[in-house]
Order: sequence, then C-alpha cells, then structure tokens
Amino acid sequence: MAVDTQEHPMVPPDDPSRKLAVGKVESLRHIGLVGDTYTITVTGEDTAGRFCVIDMHVPPGGGPPPHRHDFEETFILLEGELEATFRGERSTIKAGETVTIPANAPHRFKNVSSQPARLICICSPAGQEKFFMEIGVPVATRTTAAPRPSEEQQAALMKKALELAPRYRTEFLREA
Repeated sequence: MAVDTQEHPMVPPDDPSRKLAVGKVESLRHIGLVGDTYTITVTGEDTAGRFCVIDMHVPPGGGPPPHRHDFEETFILLEGELEATFRGERSTIKAGETVTIPANAPHRFKNVSSQPARLICICSPAGQEKFFMEIGVPVATRTTAAPRPSEEQQAALMKKALELAPRYRTEFLREA
C-alpha cells in the first residue's frame, strides 16, 4: 500500500489526455542547418514541454557556432567522433560516449574527422526543436545536406538566428 507523505509524495494519477507519441520515419521533420541535418524525432508537444529529441547528422567540418542557452542538453554520440569545446576546454568525444551540457554553459561541437558523425540530442525543457524549425531549411532525409547558401543568404540566416535566439533562450558567442 502506497503512503503519501510530504517527504515521499505519491505518484500523480495517469493523464489520459496525453497520447503515445510515435515518430514514424515518413513523417519526421528533417532540417538543414549550419551544414548539419537535424531530424526532430520527439517534440515538446509530445512531452508536455518536458524535453525534445533531435537526431543529428554532422558531416566533416559541421557543427554549430559557439553558444549557450538556459536549458540542459545531452548528446549521445552513436557514430563518429566530435571535438567538443566546453567553457573553452576542448575534448574529443567518441561513439558510445554521452555528454551533458549544463544550462547556461558556453559550448560548441565540431566534426573534425573525415567521416560523418551521428548523435542524439536531448534538450530539457523542450523548445530548441522549434528554433531549429524556424531558422533551418527542410530537407528530404536524415542525411540530406542543406543547400549551400550564398554569402547573402548566409548573412540573412545569421541575422534571423540572432533575432530569434532570445525567444529560444539562446545566445551566440565568439568563443565557447
């Protein structure tokens, strides 16, 4: 028999309004951004805002610029190798390793190898997936590269990203 105490409150009842979320391959959103392809597999709408999951394909040379944000981010590297910079310190992350970035910490990752990398990114709470969908370009598959933007298009993309970043609790930095 469960006992409800202040120290150990009971688990709340099930919420039947929440539905099972299944990300079917044919309906997933693939976003080309900063040379990478991000596939949104679980959205904040699927988790009542608790977290989102993004399958990331990072080609050689790919990765986001230095940034920070006020949500937790966990990366599970499935394939390849990445160079992660965390508060200015660089380290190599290899397939099978998991990295968790605390909220507000400056960081970045870059694929410095000659092979693509694949990682699962979990953001908690959710919201980052919406930022990616607003600034990225839809692409056909999980490994389809985004079209190469012209200098003018790249400048417009960066301007848009800088304008939207505060709404998504993100700040771009010069160095991680």
